[in-house]
Amino acid sequence: MGKYFSDVVEKALKDIYYEVRTGKGKESFQLLEQASAKGDADASCILARCYCGYQYVWSGHGFPEDDERADVLIRKSIEQGSAIGVLLALRSGQLTPELKERMPFSSLEEAFNIVLEKAEGGEPFCQYMIGNVYFWWDFLEIYGKRFPDDKALNAYMKENISRCEGWFWKAFKGGMYYAGNNLNKYYEKGDGDLILPQPEKAAGIWRTGAELGYPIHQYIYAKELDKAGRKDEALEWHKRAADGGEAGSWFYIGLAYEEGEIVPKDYPYAAQCYEKGLRPSEGAGCFNRLGALYFDGNGVPKDYEKAVSLLTKASEMGSKWGCDYLGKAYFYGLGVQQDYIRAREYLEKIDWEDKNVYYMLGVIYAQGRGVPADIKKGVEYLKKAGNQKEAKGELAKYKRTFLGKWVAR
Repeated sequence: MGKYFSDVVEKALKDIYYEVRTGKGKESFQLLEQASAKGDADASCILARCYCGYQYVWSGHGFPEDDERADVLIRKSIEQGSAIGVLLALRSGQLTPELKERMPFSSLEEAFNIVLEKAEGGEPFCQYMIGNVYFWWDFLEIYGKRFPDDKALNAYMKENISRCEGWFWKAFKGGMYYAGNNLNKYYEKGDGDLILPQPEKAAGIWRTGAELGYPIHQYIYAKELDKAGRKDEALEWHKRAADGGEAGSWFYIGLAYEEGEIVPKDYPYAAQCYEKGLRPSEGAGCFNRLGALYFDGNGVPKDYEKAVSLLTKASEMGSKWGCDYLGKAYFYGLGVQQDYIRAREYLEKIDWEDKNVYYMLGVIYAQGRGVPADIKKGVEYLKKAGNQKEAKGELAKYKRTFLGKWVAR
C-alpha cells in the first residue's frame, strides 16, 4: 500500500501528472481501469479525470475523451468512499443532493479533512485540490458558515481565497502543472474586489513551469520567448517540450527548419517534425505545412494526392492557410478530379493578395467554369493579377465594346 493511496493510484499520479515525460501515462491508465473494476475508489476518481480531456489531464497522454464514462466513474468513486472524488464532484457541479446522501462521509467537511491531511503530508495532487477549494470558493459549501453582515463575509472570503496561493505553489513544485495554470489566473485576474491582480507575480509562472520540466509550460514559455524576439531560446525550449511529448511544439520546430532563419534550412527534417505534430488536438499548422511540402515537393517526394488530403483536414479545422493550394489542386486537377466549383469555393475564402488566385478566379468567371459566365467579373480578377503571365494572356482574350460591355474577342 502506498503512503497516501493504493500503489496503483500513486503510480498513476506519478506517471500521469508528476513525471509526464516518462511516457508511461497509458500504462497507468490501463492499471487504473483494472483497479477501478476491483473497487479502488480513488482509482475510479483519477480514471474519471483521465476521460475528461485536456482541462483535467495532459493531452500528450492521448487518453480517450468520454464524458459519460467519466460521470459514471466519479459517482462510483464517491459511493465507494473516495474523498478526492467528493471534492472533484463538488468542484465540477456533479455532487447532487442524492449523491451526497450516498457518500460514506458524515459531511463534506469530513471528506475535505481527509484530503487536507494528505496535502499537509506533502501529496501534490491533494495540495492542488485543497488549493482549488479556496480558489473556486468551494469552502463556502464545505463549511456552510453564516455571517452577521457583508463586512464579516468579505473578511472571511479574503482570508480563505488567499490560502489557495500557498497550496498551489506547493502542488506546482511537487509535480502538478495545473496548479501553475491556476496560479497564473490568480495573479493575472485576482478575484473581483476581494483579491487584487498581481501581474508582476504572474510574469515568471511559465518559465518556472518550464524549468520544472513540464512540457506544456515549456511550450508556452517558448512561445513567449518567440514573441519577445528571442527565437534561438524559443527553439531550444520547443525542442525540450517536444522531447517530453508536447506535440504542439513540433510545428514550431518544423517551421524553424523550413524557413531557415535561425537554423540551416532543412526541408526533410521540417517534414519529419510536421509529421510528428499531426494531431487534430494541436490544430491545423502541421497539416497545412506538411501538405504544402508534399504539394511543392520540398523535402519529400511531390505527392498531390497526399497534399490535398492533409490540406483538406486543415481546412476542415477552420484554417484558410492552404486554400490557395486546394484551389489550385481542383482548378488543374492535381491529385483530385478537376472541379471548378470546388476550386472557386476554396479560392474565394482567401483574404490576402495572390496574383495566381486572381488568375484562376478570373478564368473561372470569364469562361463560366462551374458558374454562369461573367466576363466583367472575370476581367476584374485578371486585372488584379497584374503582370502575372497567364493572366495577361487570358485578359487578351476579352475586349470592351463601344457601349462599355466586356465580351470575348
